[in-house]
Amino acid sequence: MGTVTTADGTSIFYKDWGPRDAQPIVFHHGWPLSADDWDSQMLFFLSHGYRVVAHDRRGHGRSGQPSGGHEMDTYAADVAAVTEALDLRGAVHIGHSTGGGEVARYVARAEPGRVAKAVLVSAVPPVMVKSESNPGGLPIEVFDGFRSALAANRAQFYIEVASGPFYGFNRPGAEVSQGLIDNWWRQGMRGAANAHYECIKAFSETDFTEDLKRIEVPVLVAHGTDDQVVPYEDAGPLSAKLLPDGRLKSYEGYPHGMLSTHPEVINPDLLAFVRE
Repeated sequence: MGTVTTADGTSIFYKDWGPRDAQPIVFHHGWPLSADDWDSQMLFFLSHGYRVVAHDRRGHGRSGQPSGGHEMDTYAADVAAVTEALDLRGAVHIGHSTGGGEVARYVARAEPGRVAKAVLVSAVPPVMVKSESNPGGLPIEVFDGFRSALAANRAQFYIEVASGPFYGFNRPGAEVSQGLIDNWWRQGMRGAANAHYECIKAFSETDFTEDLKRIEVPVLVAHGTDDQVVPYEDAGPLSAKLLPDGRLKSYEGYPHGMLSTHPEVINPDLLAFVRE
């Protein structure tokens, strides 16, 4: 584990496990979490001989808490700083939710040779918010509600997200894991309130259409059909169509946090794609 200091002086925390000469798998977490959300996937790929890297986004987890830079261009620049410092080449970048947007923005601009493949899991691209050009999106009032709830009582809001829609624990018959709920809350509360507040705009209003069109490497788009956070129809299928070499894998009835609720299914699928 270590840190990289970005151009604006922000410290970015990262984990770097496994053989230095192995192919790197780089993980990008969702809002408002940290690299810890990838524990299952990092251990899985580590056991298969890969080098696994995951960072905490600025304002999240153990990274610095600056007053600015909480938007996708800076997030992608921070990723570039980490990949350059570690000299990662031929890497597979895997992003969940907001991290999927970060992957799209970074991979579309990455130096030649840095990226071999990418994976977008339950990811926010192409764009979440509803508009004339995106009639199937969520109304801006949804995200205004997120901001209001965060500002009023962030701790309670995070309990409600984790115990409800994120993992689908609000569905009848759901097998609820208190450990997942507690771990989500723990990660979220370690980050900065200002960063999490501003990140809501970044993940909901950023349009990744042109990024997706520019990505030339193979991209797997994995999305659960019962995603209550990033609704399936306006995300996964649309992203797969925009990508020059994109393939969609749908998971019937799986929730937004399917990487944690169904790792025994998702992890082998990710490995199969990496090995292709």
